[in-house]
Amino acid sequence: MGTIVAIQAELVEEFDMFEDWMEKYEYIIDLGKQLEVLEKCHEKDENLVQGCTSKVWLVCEVEDDKLFFKANSNAMIVKGLVYILITVFSGLSAKEILSTDLNILKQLNLTEIITPNRQSGVTGMIKRIKEYATALNAKG
Repeated sequence: MGTIVAIQAELVEEFDMFEDWMEKYEYIIDLGKQLEVLEKCHEKDENLVQGCTSKVWLVCEVEDDKLFFKANSNAMIVKGLVYILITVFSGLSAKEILSTDLNILKQLNLTEIITPNRQSGVTGMIKRIKEYATALNAKG
């Protein structure tokens, strides 16, 4: 797993390959198809992310002081956005996550094609990820 900066740069490069918004949209949906299956037992209310129009379940596992995230959504485009966030944040320490002020949609030039409601959902997912990091940091 690389640094947040390296991971973001790689994602920016991937999205820069696409000429128009429809190609980017299709790519986000394709990324969502790569999302690791979340066990049904995790799809419960306490794992729902607030602020998402679609249902998004997000869980965190800690291994060797690194946070690893798993998630699922009931919407294909959101699954792709979840995949992007998990790619960026999984495998990082709480300190790395908390020290990053991240607007991934802006960096990937996706703010024009992602609806405000979906952008709000991404913000909610990032907030939840940072809450997990804050809780781990407080234990540490």
